[in-house]
Formats: sequence, C-alpha cells, structure tokens
Amino acid sequence: MKLLRRKEGPSLDTRLTALLQAVELGEGRLPEQPVADARAVAERAGVRRGLSLDHTVAALAGATGSGKSSLYNALVGADLATVGVTRPTTATAQAALWDGDGAGPLLDWLDVPQRHAAASAPDLSGLVLLDLPDHDSIRLSHRLEVDRLVELVDLLVWVVDPQKYADAALHERYLRPLARHRDVMLIVLNQVDRLPPDAVRRCLDDLRRLLADDGLTDVPVLAVSARTGAGLDDLRVLLADRVSERHSWSARLSADITTAADRLATDSTSDTGRADETDPAGLGRALTGALSVAAGVPLVVSAVAKAHRHRAVSATGWPVTRWIRRFRPDPLRRLRLGNPVGSGVGAVSAGRGSGAVSSDREIVGRTSVPAATAVQRAQVDTAVRDVGEGAARGLPGPWAAAVRQAARSRAAELADAVDRAVAKSSAVATRRPRWWRVVGALQWLVFGALAAGAIWLGVLFGMDYLRLPQPPLPTVGAVPWPTVLLAGGALAGVLIALLSRLAAWLGGRRRARRTAKALRAAVAQVGQAYVLDPVAAEQARYRSFTEAVTTARA
Repeated sequence: MKLLRRKEGPSLDTRLTALLQAVELGEGRLPEQPVADARAVAERAGVRRGLSLDHTVAALAGATGSGKSSLYNALVGADLATVGVTRPTTATAQAALWDGDGAGPLLDWLDVPQRHAAASAPDLSGLVLLDLPDHDSIRLSHRLEVDRLVELVDLLVWVVDPQKYADAALHERYLRPLARHRDVMLIVLNQVDRLPPDAVRRCLDDLRRLLADDGLTDVPVLAVSARTGAGLDDLRVLLADRVSERHSWSARLSADITTAADRLATDSTSDTGRADETDPAGLGRALTGALSVAAGVPLVVSAVAKAHRHRAVSATGWPVTRWIRRFRPDPLRRLRLGNPVGSGVGAVSAGRGSGAVSSDREIVGRTSVPAATAVQRAQVDTAVRDVGEGAARGLPGPWAAAVRQAARSRAAELADAVDRAVAKSSAVATRRPRWWRVVGALQWLVFGALAAGAIWLGVLFGMDYLRLPQPPLPTVGAVPWPTVLLAGGALAGVLIALLSRLAAWLGGRRRARRTAKALRAAVAQVGQAYVLDPVAAEQARYRSFTEAVTTARA
C-alpha cells in the first residue's frame, strides 16, 4: 500500500525508505539509541499503514486531576471511565469507538483490550478515542503505558488544568520533544468553569506562550469544561474535522519520520553540512612515498641497475673472462627478486615480520628486502594517519572517527601487500634484452676467429719446429691471416665487451627508471586498495547518509 503523497516534497514511502537507508548506513557509526529509535519508527510505520486507515486513534493524555477521564465520559456520552480527583484511577487505556467495525486489529496492535461502542455520531464516524493513564502517576506501570501509547496513536489530545498547565514534567518530557508533531496535537485547558473569564484568558495566553517556547506555536488550544459542557462542541468539531480528513495517521507517521531523522542528524552532520575539500592525489602521493621507502624501493631500483649490468657482462662479455662473473652474487637474486615459481628458494618472508613458512606456490611475491626500520614504519603510520585526518576534516565526530578507522582498517596487511607488489613489478626487470643474445653470439664468433688464428699459428709453429715445408700463407697486406685472426679476434672481443659494458650501464639506468616507475605505480595501487579505497568508501557512505537523512526530513 502506498502512503499518501504530500502536496510538496517526497512521499511518505520515499521518506520511510530514506530513513531505513539512513539507519543502515549509520549502523555502527552513530550512537545506538538514535539508530534504534529510527529503526523502531520505521517498523511502526510499516505496521500502522497495514492496519485500518479509516479509523483515527485519538488519545486523551494528561496529569492526575486534570479531568481527563471526565472529559472522556463527556465526549462519549456515558460514564465509562472512573473519575478521580487527587489519585490516579485509570490503570490501563480504554477505547471508545464510533463505528468501530474493522478497528479490531488496530486496537490489538495498540494492545488496548477495553473497548466500548459509543453512541452513533456521523460526524465522529471512524474515531477511536483512548483514555490514557496519568503521565505523572505514582505507579511506574501507568507512566510506561502512557509513554508506549503516545508513540503509537494518530492524534494526541493533551488535557491540562489551570493549576498544572505549566508543569515542567509535561513540557520537558512530552510537549517539547514532540514539537514536530504539532499537526497531530491538540491542547485542551479543562476545568475553566472554576475561573472567571479574565483568568481563563490569562491562562490561555500564558499556555500559548509556554507552547511557543516548546516549538508548538500553531497547535490549537481550547478552553473546555467537562462538568458544564463549555467548549465541548468546539472540541467535537475539531475532532470531527481531523477524523473526516483521514490524514492524522499519515501526519503522525510523517512527524515520527522527521523526528527520527532529526535525531540521526543531530550528531552526524557537520556545521557546514559537508566535509571539507581534500586533495586525494596529494594524500596518495605522500602515502606512496612513505610506503616505497619502507618497502625498500630505492634499494630494489639500485639492485635492478646493478643486476642489469652484472647480467649484461655475463651475457656479452669476452668468453675468456665472462665465466668469472658467475662467482659474483646477483644483486636481484640476493633480494630474491625474479626467482621462477617453485624455484625452492627459501620460503620465509625475510624481514617482513611474519616468520611463517610459505609453500612453493607462495614463493612468488616474497622478497628478502630488509625490513623497514622503526623510522620508516613511523613514517608509514604517519602517512596513513594523515590520510585519515585529511579525509575526515570537516566531518562530524562519529563519521570522522569512522573515516580514520577506515584508513587504518587494513594497515596490518600493508607490509605483505607491498612486498608482493614489489616482487611482481620487479619481475619485469629480469627480462633479458634481445641484443644480449646477438652480442653473445658475436663474441663467440670473434672468439672462434681468435681460436682459429691461434690454432693456425700453432700448426705453423709446429711445422717450423719439425722443419717441415711451410704451406702457402695468405696475408692481409703484409700481415699473415693467422695473425690477423688472433690479434683481431682479441682486439674485437675486448672492444665489443667494452661497448657492451657501456650499453649495459646505459640500459641499467633506463631499466632502473622504468622499474622505479613501475614499483611506484604498484605501491600506489596497494595504498589505493588498502588505505584510500576504504576511506573513499566511508566518505561515500557519509554522503549517502546525509542524502538519505535530508530526504527523510523533507
């Protein structure tokens, strides 16, 4: 069933949905009481709109001695309620019904077992009038019954008397908190027959002043005497108007939703209504810088450059001496970077504090980069805290705390996540350039020429030693070919090795720059996923909350 749409603004259905959304979004962020109250309002609204909408439940509420029960009897036209003067006589609520067919489930929900059929009155058809216990009763059960029904009925008729209309308990406990319910509230000054006309006017004026202080400026105030019947016709006409409109129930729900949304918003909206603008990029850069230093990115970048030169010399150096390089440690392998999957290299995440042994499947992503120092860890903590503080700036207390908590929510996982990102990104640095293979093959070709020249000269030396006849010896100009091969091969090999070293040095710098960029991007992604995204999600939650509260209050 669709709730009635107001003349302006969203419908009650829309506002009720927004209130439920605000409750869900505020769960765990806001104090429990306003959240629970708002949820209870939503549940009550859902039940009430499913019950009889052709009946208007009006409750007579008042203090001991206000003449509430006398007024009830006068309106019903029968002595249904026991009248007392100084002691509370109404223990439980009772109902009088005008054409009450179909009101049973509604009264069952209100838990009002005493029900009476009132004399037929077409103008009051559909009215369910409750006589409540005294709100200031000495019995706790009476006061609790009043509090329960005040939250449920469609129309509240507060009955006051000339002696106690300014009672602080009435104004502070009921009227002021119900300021949003002015459209479903009537104030009846009873027992005016005891006062002269001038005194009645003064009481009414003073009562309206007190109501204005409570935020109830437009609430109707009637002077009535249940004993003499003065003002009863005006009260009946006002009740008849409210009953004929059949809108009191929706006005009550509207006021309940607004009040609940107001309570949610009291401690959950900033003075400006929005959070201060922050610079996510700036916060992210500071976080990335701190994480990069703590993860040893500068050390890895330096190792990439050294490893590139080391491996380039091993692949392109002079074959006679390149094997010596194999006895020197590879800078990247020392950090356990670039190892193949399942290589069997130690599976303990050295320096990362976990101390747990990983399976072969977990080897990729574990490095031996030295653990962050205390100073570096403090810098990371400061950067994470700065992200939270910057994102929380301008937010109200509960949401600011939630944003700061979101920034730290996955801080314990940062070290391992960054370590894995460094290992994965640095794997690109182990790729061997194609020119290494070409130069390596060229070196072996040059070495082959050197070896051929050496062997050729060796054969010529042996033949000369054995005094054998010399074969024809080709020359390059005046230099024999064996000498050209030997000397040229040695010279070419050394020259190629030197040029390769220069190219390796330049390539190492270029690869280090690319690796540094890739590592920073990978570390930035970790910071985004583990710090910035949770913060952004919490900020988005707050924005959705404020939008929902605004809709519910509309």
